[in-house]
Amino acid sequence: MSEWTWRYEGHDPAAERLRESLCTLGNGYFATRGAVPESRAGLVHYPGTYVAGCYNRLESTVAGRPVVNEDLVNLPNWLPLRFRLRSAGSPAGRWFTADSRTFLQYRHTLDLRRATLIRTFRYQDELVGVLTVEQIRVVHMADPHLAVLRTVFTAEDWSGEIEVESAIDGDVTNANVHRYRSLNRSHLAHVQTGVEESETVWLRCRTNSSDVGIALAARTVVHGREPTSSRLHPARHRAVRRLVIPIDPGAPVVVDKTVALHTSRDPAISDPLGAAVERASAAADFHGLMESHVTAWAQLWRHADVQVPGQAGRVLRLHLFHVLQTLSPHTADLDVGVPARGLHGEAYRGHVFWDELFVLPYLNLHFPEVSRALLNYRYRRLPQACRAAREAGRAGAMYPWQSGSDGREETQRLHLNPRSGRWLPDHTRLQHHVGSAIAYNVWRYCEATGDTEFLHTRGAEMVLQIARFWADTADFDPESGRYRIRGVVGPDEYHDSYPGAHRPGLDDNAYTNVTAAWVIGCAVDLVRRLPAWRRRELLERVELDIGELPRWEEVSRKLTVPHHQGVISQFDGYGDLAELDWEAYRERYDDIRRLDRILEAEGDTVNRYQASKQADVLMLGYLFSPAELRQLFHRLGYELDDELWRRTVDYYLRRTSHGSTLSGLVHGWVLARVRRADAWKYCREALEADIADIQGGTTGEGVHLGAMAGTLDLVQRGLTGLETREEALWLDPVPLPALSEYGFSLRYRGHWGVGVRLRREQLRIVVPDSEESPIRVVLTDRAVTVAPGETCTLVLPTA
Repeated sequence: MSEWTWRYEGHDPAAERLRESLCTLGNGYFATRGAVPESRAGLVHYPGTYVAGCYNRLESTVAGRPVVNEDLVNLPNWLPLRFRLRSAGSPAGRWFTADSRTFLQYRHTLDLRRATLIRTFRYQDELVGVLTVEQIRVVHMADPHLAVLRTVFTAEDWSGEIEVESAIDGDVTNANVHRYRSLNRSHLAHVQTGVEESETVWLRCRTNSSDVGIALAARTVVHGREPTSSRLHPARHRAVRRLVIPIDPGAPVVVDKTVALHTSRDPAISDPLGAAVERASAAADFHGLMESHVTAWAQLWRHADVQVPGQAGRVLRLHLFHVLQTLSPHTADLDVGVPARGLHGEAYRGHVFWDELFVLPYLNLHFPEVSRALLNYRYRRLPQACRAAREAGRAGAMYPWQSGSDGREETQRLHLNPRSGRWLPDHTRLQHHVGSAIAYNVWRYCEATGDTEFLHTRGAEMVLQIARFWADTADFDPESGRYRIRGVVGPDEYHDSYPGAHRPGLDDNAYTNVTAAWVIGCAVDLVRRLPAWRRRELLERVELDIGELPRWEEVSRKLTVPHHQGVISQFDGYGDLAELDWEAYRERYDDIRRLDRILEAEGDTVNRYQASKQADVLMLGYLFSPAELRQLFHRLGYELDDELWRRTVDYYLRRTSHGSTLSGLVHGWVLARVRRADAWKYCREALEADIADIQGGTTGEGVHLGAMAGTLDLVQRGLTGLETREEALWLDPVPLPALSEYGFSLRYRGHWGVGVRLRREQLRIVVPDSEESPIRVVLTDRAVTVAPGETCTLVLPTA
């Protein structure tokens, strides 16, 4: 396989769900899983199509109590195209299905450069002979409302007819995640079908709660032979066109299915159905659509591609491909967030978590307009976050851990443990650190882009309201003379309460407190640096009395960071928990990533143990450079030297089960600067998380978008030490033998295509001659200015 293709040989029912996720095609507006066109949802296949931001809310009964969940909706399936064969004078055979055939040859090829999914197979029909089929699928990047499926049939040794059924199927539910099977999953209502002219069928429906109108139109045309029969079959839930086409040996029959998709959330349309029919009817032919699609992707690759040799480079390009399919330039026109599992499946119900923390740093330096749109998603939900804080008795903004359509808290109240079959209380809504992640993204976006207009308006409002929440949440403890934040859950979701406690939540989670202090400090600094008129307008908008700031300043300098045994404590009391017999559990179970489920099924709880799901304290080393982190701790009145940080890293490394794909990424990032010899193990795990499905079947429910984007940022910022501050690019590369050669281009503050290349301890900075101004580059031991058209090669000091 080349560095631009992923190839799957043979039809493997056990691997189909994984392949379907990894072969998803999308354009930022909608995406369709890589299911075969003749399949329907079942145990093997799951043909899902999702439009960004299209949610619906349903009530279910779980464990005898009503619960309400909002889901990203699986829309009508536009893929269906099935066929059956007949030789001259004989009746038609059975409809072809991949699951009931023995193939002479079968292959799926995902072409990343052209963003196509190609399926080729040969099989022996028991009645007529050998048929070769090639299918090329595209979800169009130039026109985000279009998709096309070309199918080429070639008879090898027989003559006869092929009957083709092209359809849009509205009889779909949300059934991608087995754990949700007991929940209400039927989101579509008022399904209607019809025909338009001779080649186009259509289907329209609405979501049954959010009342989003959805319309699809499919134009099916035949090239090579004239159909002897053409029938339109609009039914209640399926819009169908059937064609009977003569076929001769060696003479290909080509069937092109062009589909348009619109919803009532789209701008500049009055009627989704009219827009879909018109777009499908007016679309260019297959070759015209391919040309514009490939051109659009070429532009994306030019701005975003990463060059890393070998298998790591292949995986990184696949990760970038899926990031761009979920969050493309089309996303800039939408009111959507970062779905944690992409537009690739239904895990987490399509909700928006803190994963943008791992995604935006990469987008900031390639597609800043997309980053700004994603931050605007949060800004539009600021009033809801302020309302949530008031209802909780707090000031400022309390953003939800899981967000969807309107910004209310979408975290489930109960979650299922598949090992025990029990529904358990879910307290992850106490992860209020999501607010700090949003403020962090605002700050880093503005540093990278120089977008002061956003920083001084919408960005400032979010940062101030989040800071206000933390300042109001912090309680003063007279005994210690410090402020404390109680009753929260940190990134490590294993711990949501103290052993035996009647109330959920933990006190003084180090990650929460340190990031809260950082946010408050940024907010105070921002207000003080604003011009007087800007400051006045901002304070009026957020209804903030400048007299609040001295207390904010005090809180930002006196928040508690607990320690024990010479390391930073994950939370107050973590060191008092029991030690887990890790070796015993590794001997008893093949996989202990989800240790919480194992212990609960045994009648125990992970809350009793020093065992973490994922990086928690160590997340601080992911967000902040070593120098920044030292300054933060010094500002809080604590000393953080290299030895304390190394002890802390080692301590939690021995006590983490890596139950999240983000954990390997963060540990690899941190270890690259602390214990380089061990870093690659975790970097490799992050790279393989989805392609190897290391979480045991979860990738089939959607890719882990944060981990994918994080691996790209590992090269872009983690290994280079890249920071964008003080109007300069700051670099502090760390040599990692397994990733010792790489290159990428940046879009930095109006500069397009700034090249960064590292090879054999030489760092090369290239500023294109098309730029108008030089770029200042700062290393640990020197600073240089690179003028337009210049290439600067810097020899790095040996470790």
